[in-house]
Amino acid sequence: MTAPAPRTSAMEEFADQMRVLQRECAWKREQTHTSLIPYVREEAEEVVEAIESGDPAALCDELGDLLLQVVIHAVIAEEAGDFTLDDVARGVIAKMERRNPHVFGDAVATDTAEVMRLWNAAKAAEKAEKG
Repeated sequence: MTAPAPRTSAMEEFADQMRVLQRECAWKREQTHTSLIPYVREEAEEVVEAIESGDPAALCDELGDLLLQVVIHAVIAEEAGDFTLDDVARGVIAKMERRNPHVFGDAVATDTAEVMRLWNAAKAAEKAEKG
């Protein structure tokens, strides 16, 4: 008897679904990072509205719509050979590790002000490194 195949996470399933849509849907195939700018703005604003409403179900729904924007941009970039959704995730993981040395390193932060000082120092170092 063989072991069942590993289950795919919802995120992997969603990314796969977006890849299929990108190939099979004429509208999605025509989209570019630039053409999607209005949708990114709209979805981000709708997340803010859901937060302000205090409705957890609305927030969950709107976060899904914003996540759709992230994933579709990553799929477009993947098809162009620029980067993948995993690259996006790895990048933000590394950024959180750099900007939270009090959690992932040896720095100490005893209050919010110190956390923000560490965050801003890490962000400034990143900016200086980029030139």
